Amino acid sequence: MATIELSTVIPYRAPQGEFRNEPFVDFGREENARAMREALTRVGDQLGQEYDLVIGGKRIRTQGKIRSLNPANPSQVVGVHQKAGAEHAEVAMQAALGAYESWRIAPVEERVSLLLRTAELLRQRKFEFLAWLTYEVGKNWGEADADVAETIDFLEFYAREALRLAAATTPIQYPGERNELLYLPLGVCAVIPPWNFPLAIMAGMTSAAVVTGNTVVLKPSSDSPTIAARFFSLLEEAGLPPGVVNFCPGSGATFGNAIVEHPKTRFIAFTGSKEVGLDIHARAAQTRPGQIWIKRTILEMGGKDSIIVQADCDLDAAVTGVLQSAFGFSGQKCSACSRAIVDDNIYDIFVDRLREGVEKLQVGNPVANPNIGPVVNESAYASMLRYIEIGKQEGRLIAGGKPVETPERGYYIAPTIFADIAPNARLAQEEIFGPVLAIIRCKGFEHALEIANNTEYGLTGAVYTSSREKIARARRDFHVGNLYFNRKCTGAMVGAHPFGGFNMSGTDSKAGGPDYLYLFTQAKSAAEKLV
Repeated sequence: MATIELSTVIPYRAPQGEFRNEPFVDFGREENARAMREALTRVGDQLGQEYDLVIGGKRIRTQGKIRSLNPANPSQVVGVHQKAGAEHAEVAMQAALGAYESWRIAPVEERVSLLLRTAELLRQRKFEFLAWLTYEVGKNWGEADADVAETIDFLEFYAREALRLAAATTPIQYPGERNELLYLPLGVCAVIPPWNFPLAIMAGMTSAAVVTGNTVVLKPSSDSPTIAARFFSLLEEAGLPPGVVNFCPGSGATFGNAIVEHPKTRFIAFTGSKEVGLDIHARAAQTRPGQIWIKRTILEMGGKDSIIVQADCDLDAAVTGVLQSAFGFSGQKCSACSRAIVDDNIYDIFVDRLREGVEKLQVGNPVANPNIGPVVNESAYASMLRYIEIGKQEGRLIAGGKPVETPERGYYIAPTIFADIAPNARLAQEEIFGPVLAIIRCKGFEHALEIANNTEYGLTGAVYTSSREKIARARRDFHVGNLYFNRKCTGAMVGAHPFGGFNMSGTDSKAGGPDYLYLFTQAKSAAEKLV
């Protein structure tokens, strides 16, 4: 294995002040709306381009291709990508191992500078990336903006956290010794991100690995490889040395499994479904010939998230919060509210108010910035329609329940609400990952908590109440990784809401929090006797 020397020394740029979340774009201002429309036009002219695999800095083309389609207009190809196969796993691993020997000892300031420079470039091209998110995964302007802002936040936050980690010390200095605690990189990381936050989660996992001195084999989702390719280009422009990140779209069953199972893969960072996450965990747990470590898995998986609505709440706020949590980005978030658990005393009025609210939501092409766009692909579309049929057997349909036809034959589902769902019904237990909400009746707060905790997941949740006693009880007994009071259960902010869940929702990694980078490092204690 040849060591790849770092060809570029990235000039150090220190973080500017304390971390601050990236402000959101105000599209109510005409200059911002105009900038977005212009970006959509520019990016629209670039749709259909072909992108290479990039392994060790070398561009590679393959016979097999991945075609990313616009879910609002499936006849429109967003990008054509090379399809990495099992045969590329060894090539990618050798490139990552070679780069690791230099990158692991690169000064932390150089790694930090890479992230900060990338954040700067992304700010300069924010509207361009918003447009790519709109075309490739169907995000409206606000949802796309939140994705880009979170990406910038991850880059800025992890840069500062890496500096903090590099300055860590032992709790005490033992008399007569010099004691150190060093957080060292692990090795080669397989980064396997999802399609629903194709920029933020992909970039967050990748940048956390890179800034701590690891190298990466990046396998983006086949539904959103173009956004990953565009971000990879930003990294290169910012000074990424060859082999530190290797861009490898491919099938999970071939390339993905090969890289997870490779004996030189040190750890895997994954976000996606429970089924795939558990499969990765099982494959990583099997030691292979030549493997000298226990592989680490950092897993963010599914959710079946509940909002508890009590009779003593602000009803207007609760209705708004449930609608936003359930139907933002067509419910395609692991944090989305898929169950509203409503107190019997206000159940009927809440259902009526929710019906009135959902009827005001506009469904359409995200280029025009409606409330709700398409689901991501034909498979998701078919899955939603199957769950709607199940819901018709299990409860009372009060809104939606059908596809929305468009001339472009996009994958649109009307925001759908079922009332009178039993706590153990399929609609109340299975992750649907789309614009389908189940309303469950509860009798008192104790009953509400019992229902909220009755799934195999434990990602997000919220409670609407004016009672301090109920808030205190939920803080203790509502078993989720991210709990919110009197606000929606989506929209975790980097630094303020470290994100990750319990049970089958994953390993509770707390992305965007002060503990996250520990998962990408190993601690080494060094003690020197003073003479």
